[in-house]
This record gives sequence, C-alpha cells and structure tokens, in this order.
Amino acid sequence: MSGLRVERTDGGARLRLILDRPKGNVITSQVIAALRTALDEVKPGRGVKLIALEAAGPDFSYGASVEEHVADRIAEVLPELHATVLDLLRVPAPTIAAVHGRCLGGGFELVLACDLVFATGDAVLGVPEVGLGVFPPAAAAILPMRVGPSRAARAILGGDALPAPWWAAAGLIDRVVAPPALLDAEVDQWFASHLLNRSAAALAHAAEAARASLLRTTSPVLGDLERQYLDRLMRTHDASEGIAAFLERRTPRWRNA
Repeated sequence: MSGLRVERTDGGARLRLILDRPKGNVITSQVIAALRTALDEVKPGRGVKLIALEAAGPDFSYGASVEEHVADRIAEVLPELHATVLDLLRVPAPTIAAVHGRCLGGGFELVLACDLVFATGDAVLGVPEVGLGVFPPAAAAILPMRVGPSRAARAILGGDALPAPWWAAAGLIDRVVAPPALLDAEVDQWFASHLLNRSAAALAHAAEAARASLLRTTSPVLGDLERQYLDRLMRTHDASEGIAAFLERRTPRWRNA
C-alpha cells in the first residue's frame, strides 16, 4: 500500500528499498513517508553495510506525483521530499541507486542523493519540471556539485531525459550495465567485492566523510530554493497553469508571468 518494499538480505547487511507502485513508481506522499521511516531505522551499530534504492517494473520512476503538486498541497509535500533527500545524505551507511528505464523528476532527485549510481544502458534520467512551469529544487541544489554548473544547467533548463551514457560521461553514473538484466548482478558483485567483508562502523564513517562537502552545500541551498519555489514561483500564474494543463492533458496557456 505504501508503494515501497523493504527487504533485508545478507544477514541484515544489505537493506533494499524497492519502489513498487504501478504504474511508473510515482513518488507520492505515502512513498516518501515509507522511505523516511525505513531510513530512520538505519542506526549505527546495526550492521547495515549497504542501502540499495531500486525499483520494480519497467521504469525506475516517472517522478513525483503531479496531483500532489497543486497549489493547496505543495507546501506540505515538497518539504517532505526534500527532507527525504537530506535523509539519504545523512544515513549512516553507503547507498547505491540501481536505475533502469525512465528515472525522472522527484525519482531522479532521490537518485542524486545516493553515493553511487548504477544504471542500465537504456536508462534515461532527467528533470522535466520546466515543461510544467516549475523547476526541481533538489536537483538544482545537488546537480552542480555532482556534474558541474554547465551540465546541471543543461539538464534543468532543457528539461529532457538524457541517456545513461551522457550522465556517465558527466560523472554521475558510476557504472552503465548492458544488458539490463545484469543490473542486479552488478550491484551484488560490487557489494560482495567492496562492502560485505568490511566494518559497518568504518563504512558509516566513510560515507559520512565522502558526503560532507555535498551535504554542507546542499542543505542551506535546498532550503533557499524551497522557499523560492513555495513563496515566489507558486505565486505565478504559469506554475499553476502548467500543473493544471498536465492534469487536464492539454497544452499550457502561458502568460509568461
């Protein structure tokens, strides 16, 4: 019912968080709540050596629920999505996102908060929010740190989904897997080779250290962008029009204001 399956394997050393909400694993408030609960349960001393963010079905995620991004819901939902991104940056264990198919919007923002990204060769990732008259705050906060300002601008302003090899060349994706059926095996092998026989305590501290600069930058910038989104952008006509047009399956009628 939550849209998230939680599985523990390897004697509890690996935690699998599997998005499972047909169609398209849309990131709803229920999914966000389930993710936050699962991440909050990862405590030091419990032996977790890897958190894998995965997805069922042909696509990783179509993104955040557009229905929940209407004006009377967004002030409640957006901060929770951003809190989940920060939870991933603070969780005391290494994280890997295993991406296949389409990975868009809020789903992509969750991936951006993971330490490593493995993706299938046919995966496409992006932030299409500008086409709805809005922008992706978490991606705007994290992408410049991970791929540089120019590539971040290309993704955010262009709004199109870009193929996994493009993101690999940009430095975001660590491993492009072909054929797609081998994605799970690649994660399994990396876990067994690099994490399984190491100290969970050491890995937790190493993860914290590796993310320190990213977290130190992301947290205040994301707060500023969240306020821009809620206090300024959502007061424009075009932000509401873009969302309404998407839900009504019509072409938006922009006022450029």
